[in-house]
Amino acid sequence: EMTSSLVGSEMCIRDRHTKQRNYNILRKEDKIMGGFFGVASQTDCVFDLFFGIDYHSHLGTRRGGMAVYGEDGFNRSIHNIENSPFRTKFDKDVQEMKGFYGIGCISDYEPQPLIIRSHHGTYALTTVGKINNTKELVKKLFDNGHAHFQEMSGGEINATELVAALINQKENLIEGIAYAQDVIEGSMSMLLMNHAGVYAARDRHGRTPVAIGRKEGAFCASFENFAYKNLGYSDYKELGAGEIVVMSGKNCVTLVNPLEDMKICTFLWVYYGYPASSYEGVSVEQMRCNCGKKMAQRDNVQPDIVAGVPDSGIAHAVGYANESGVPFSRPFIKYTPTWSRSFMPTMQSKRDVIAKMKLLAVEELIKDKSLLLIDDSIVRGTQLRETAEFLYKSGAKEVHVRPACPPSMYSCKYLNFSRSTSERDLITRRVIERLENGNITDEILQEYSNPESEKYEQMIEEIRKELNFTTLRYNRLDDMLDAVGIDKCKLCTYCWDGKE
Repeated sequence: EMTSSLVGSEMCIRDRHTKQRNYNILRKEDKIMGGFFGVASQTDCVFDLFFGIDYHSHLGTRRGGMAVYGEDGFNRSIHNIENSPFRTKFDKDVQEMKGFYGIGCISDYEPQPLIIRSHHGTYALTTVGKINNTKELVKKLFDNGHAHFQEMSGGEINATELVAALINQKENLIEGIAYAQDVIEGSMSMLLMNHAGVYAARDRHGRTPVAIGRKEGAFCASFENFAYKNLGYSDYKELGAGEIVVMSGKNCVTLVNPLEDMKICTFLWVYYGYPASSYEGVSVEQMRCNCGKKMAQRDNVQPDIVAGVPDSGIAHAVGYANESGVPFSRPFIKYTPTWSRSFMPTMQSKRDVIAKMKLLAVEELIKDKSLLLIDDSIVRGTQLRETAEFLYKSGAKEVHVRPACPPSMYSCKYLNFSRSTSERDLITRRVIERLENGNITDEILQEYSNPESEKYEQMIEEIRKELNFTTLRYNRLDDMLDAVGIDKCKLCTYCWDGKE
C-alpha cells in the first residue's frame, strides 16, 4: 500500500512537471519583449512612474512591476497582469507608494524589478533583453564564488538576477553595468536605481531603444518615447549604443559615451513599436505608411479595397491605398473594449479561439469583393490563414495578402521577439525543408532570401498554396529599409537575411 502510494506520488510529481514544462513552452511561443520606464524627480514621482509603465502594456502580457526610492528607502510591488490590466493591479500600490526615484516594467516572463543588496549598497534593477550564454555566465560566476541563484518555475534563472550578479563582479556600478553588457551574448538594456539616482543603459549594439525625457524638476527614461509626452515631458535625447547615463531631478549626466556602431531592430518599426513612437528620429506610423507605399509601387493586382490586419497592419494599408488609389476600408474590426491582448488564456488552443473571436466581420464590405490584405508579417502562418478563411466565409471573392516585411528565415537571437520555439516553426523553414528534402544550408537559405531568385518564387508559391491566398507578395528587404530612411548599416536584419 505504501509502495503504491509512493508510485502514485511520483506519477503526480512527474505529471505536474510535464504540465509545467508544456506550460512554459506555450508561454515562450508567444513571448513579447517587454518595456521599462524610470523617473528621477525633485518631488514625488509615483504618478508619472505608474502611467509611464502602463503606456508599455503593448509590449508584454504576463507581469508588471514598479519600485520606488524615497525618504523611507525602497518600496516595490510586482503583480501578475495576465487577467487584468496593469492599472487595475497596481491602483492600490500607487496610493501607498512614495518616492522621488522610481523604475518599473512590463515583463513577459521574469518578475522584476529586483531589489539587490551587494557591496555597491542596495539598488533596484529592471532589464529588457535576451541572454543566450546563460549557462556559461552562471558557471563562471559559480567558479568565482557566487553562492546561488533562485530558480523560477521550469528551472530557469531570472535574467535580471543574473545581470545583477554580473554587475556585482566589479568594484563600482558603472564598471559593473558596462561589464554585464560586454559579456552578455544577445542584448541587455537596463534601468538601475539607488540613492544617487536612476541609471539608464542601452545595450551595446543599440538593438532596443532608450529615450530620455525632461520637464521642470524631473527626468525620465523610457523604452517608448511616446510614454512620457502626456506626462509633460519633452524629448531630451536618445541614448546611443552602449551609452550609460545617470538621472537626478536636476540633471542627466553621461557616464559612458555611446559606441559608434549600432544595430537597432528593424522589426520595432514594422510591428512591435507603438504607432505614436519614434526611434532614431523615425516615426513608427510614418515608416509603416512608407512600407505600404513601397509595396504598392511594385504591385500589379487590382483589388476592390485595401485593408490592414488590426492593429499593426493598418498604417501599412493606408500607405498602400494612398499610393495605389485603391480605396482603404475596414472590412473587419477588432473588438477591444474587454478583449485587449493582455486578456489571453495561456493555453495555445484557447488563444487561437479567442484570437478569432476578437475579429468581427463587416460583411457589406467583404461580400463579392476582391480584398488586398496587409499584415505586419507571416511567422508560422496559422493566424493569417485563419483570417483569410474568415474572409472567404464572409463572402470575399479574392484575398490577396501582402506582408509588410520579407519572409522570416531565422529566429531572432538578439531579442525576445520570436513567437516560435525553433526555426522549424517558421513557415518558410517548413516549406524550404520540404522543397529541399531536408537539406538546408546557409547557402541554400541565402538563395531563398533573394527576391530575384527562382527558389524565392517557388517558396512564395508554396506558402501561398498552403495558406490559401489568391496571391502572395512579400515586401522586399531593400524597400523596407528604404522605408525606415536611416543608414542601413545601423539596422539589424538578421531574421530576414541571417546577417549580423
